Amino acid sequence: MSTRLTFLALTFGTVALSALAYAQNTSTGVLKLPQDIEFKGPLTGPPQTVVLYGDPTKPGVFVSRVKFSAGWKDPPHWHPDEVRTVVVLLGTLYFGMKDGEVIIQITGIGPSGKTFIPQQ
Repeated sequence: MSTRLTFLALTFGTVALSALAYAQNTSTGVLKLPQDIEFKGPLTGPPQTVVLYGDPTKPGVFVSRVKFSAGWKDPPHWHPDEVRTVVVLLGTLYFGMKDGEVIIQITGIGPSGKTFIPQQ
């Protein structure tokens, strides 16, 4: 039993120290309420974007949101980000087409970009 408790204590300690090692300064926190988020771009047509944290064009962590209008088709492309996650916040995201308005949130490590894949 004591071996199990020692293992749990060491595991917890390792996780806690790792979190501290990667924690950011408390002055870098960002709080954005939904009513404070303003998407940039036209109401219809190309996607609207807003950067919530960081700068996707520079090295470091960034968080952004993208709003796609109904029926928008984004051509095939890829992103150079080392790490990138996407969460669908609203709607249904299909690859190749959108059914109704879609909002996604992207978290990545920049610099980011978008390279379109040529179609024949």
